[in-house]
Amino acid sequence: MLMRLASGPDAIALALIFLGWAGIGWWIEHPGAKRLSVTVMMADYRREWMQEFLAREVRIFDAQIVATLRQGTTWFASTCLLAIGGVLAMVSNTGVIASLARDLTQEETSELFWQIKLMLVVFFLTHGFLKFVWANRVFGYCAVMMASVPNDPADPRAETRAKQAAELNIRAAWNFNRGLRSMYFALGALAWLLGAWALIAATCSVVWLLWSREFASLPRNIIAEGETK
Repeated sequence: MLMRLASGPDAIALALIFLGWAGIGWWIEHPGAKRLSVTVMMADYRREWMQEFLAREVRIFDAQIVATLRQGTTWFASTCLLAIGGVLAMVSNTGVIASLARDLTQEETSELFWQIKLMLVVFFLTHGFLKFVWANRVFGYCAVMMASVPNDPADPRAETRAKQAAELNIRAAWNFNRGLRSMYFALGALAWLLGAWALIAATCSVVWLLWSREFASLPRNIIAEGETK
């Protein structure tokens, strides 16, 4: 079983999904200057938001936005926990999966190998959960920093605090996006249950999906219009 994992299509598929996960994440966060990703463009909008926040007399609207962002991270973190529990339950009872796969592929595979396949899903879900939890906390830091911005824009502390709040907001959003990418790859990792070639196909599909949404989607084009004006 270990020899099978260390060589052949399974090894290629396993290396590819980790390479795709790390590669698309780096590309999204460090795009070329000619075509920015949604994540990078939204960072500029978040900085502009804090500049508008600095001059806004009534700041309830801004507080509501941050609260909504925190609710989103909480929901995804809870979803990851539920998914992790479900997959771990499958890990403890892989007999049904092994039997079904045997019927479909006519291939004998040990239960330990099925458990390893499911643990790949758990890895991505756990990474996503940790990113969502951290994003939630950093959004909390951002909310406190926003509350510390003086109401008088002429106050010497106001500009600095607003910039700090913007950078915290950006870091929280980037961690949230990393959590989402991990969830995408967790879904792709499920394809390994169907075999190495299915995992390779799923990895390519996930990478293409993430790339298209960050660099070639209609919302991205709409956001880019504001960048050029």
